[in-house]
Amino acid sequence: MFKRLHCDVLKSRLSEPRDKIQTIAGSRQVGKSTMVKQVLQETDIPYLSVSADNVPKTNTFWISEMWATARAKMKAANVPEFLLVIDEVHKLDNWSEAVKKEWDDDTRFDINMKVVILGSSRLLLKDGLTESLAGRFELIRMPHWNYSEMHEAFGMNLDQFIYFGGYPGGAKYIQDERRWRRYIKDSIIAPAIEQDILTTKTVYKPALMRQLFDLGCVYSGKELSLNKMLGQLQDAGNVTTLANYLHTLDEARMLCGLQKYAQDEARKYNSVPKLMVYNTALLTAQTNTTFNKTFSTPNQWGRWVESAVGAYLLNQADEYDYKLYYWRENDAEVDFVVDSGDQKIAIEVKSGRRGANEGLKLFTNKFHPQQSIVVGTDGIPVDEFLSWDFENLL
Repeated sequence: MFKRLHCDVLKSRLSEPRDKIQTIAGSRQVGKSTMVKQVLQETDIPYLSVSADNVPKTNTFWISEMWATARAKMKAANVPEFLLVIDEVHKLDNWSEAVKKEWDDDTRFDINMKVVILGSSRLLLKDGLTESLAGRFELIRMPHWNYSEMHEAFGMNLDQFIYFGGYPGGAKYIQDERRWRRYIKDSIIAPAIEQDILTTKTVYKPALMRQLFDLGCVYSGKELSLNKMLGQLQDAGNVTTLANYLHTLDEARMLCGLQKYAQDEARKYNSVPKLMVYNTALLTAQTNTTFNKTFSTPNQWGRWVESAVGAYLLNQADEYDYKLYYWRENDAEVDFVVDSGDQKIAIEVKSGRRGANEGLKLFTNKFHPQQSIVVGTDGIPVDEFLSWDFENLL
């Protein structure tokens, strides 16, 4: 079975002295539960693994019961350490307060109980951690699957990855596009919006949120002002509401509105957003097209390639803590600008969809980035770039 690199990260942290609650954070269907199961199969630490999936959400005391069971098992086995894994913990009301109490009790009485928590909702986990568990947890961020992982695990070639994206659960359906599209919509998009976002955030216009997501996916790789978005949405709203909803979709690692790079923070904030999906599967699922039609249409395929590069950079940004922008001045543009604080990297994606662009040269003369990279035609091959560990460039 294929193992993501995060398996080694979790194993390494569990081998260290008890210090922090290990929290596995990531979007739906990126393999969080599978990764933890793989680690449990290899660990020498006695453990108890439980899930709150079928526990009534008001039964917060269940956490204390499972914790007490783990302590009893640890005492009965007379072992120096024990591991408690709680999956879907976010589904319980006030879960973070209960976890905080039990963790602090173990700390007070020198009980060497190591703890891993995870869940399918990135937003619900995040809210609970920041509310009650500040200073007590350490995140292991699991981004969407990249090209190297999908190629090694499922044999996807580059073109398939660009079009079908990086959801491992959908890989077996790519020969049946209708079935694949239903899986993405029913098992990933609908739960992410209806269960994660709408139950976590105050969303006064759920239909507007869903329309914004649909529109944003279709326009991935394009700049679209919030006012123009309003003109294409059926539900009434305002620019502030759309901006807040777009921020929420970004927090859920589904859709992002990249800001224009500028040295003035106010100009960044007020810029026209460039929409970008975190996984090209979201673009494809929301578009009425086929693989053959998209691949054989250069301008259309170019947008898929740019979205694949953008999704890769967005997921790497979450992992390595840098900011991602685009840049435009009149007709000159740079597709992506990586800003890690001490250095800037300008990235232009070329796939034959447009003619010569002076954007990279103009941006270099104006902002003096440490690196300027062309991906695609006359530059670094797309498959090579998507296989890089971007941390090595920073």
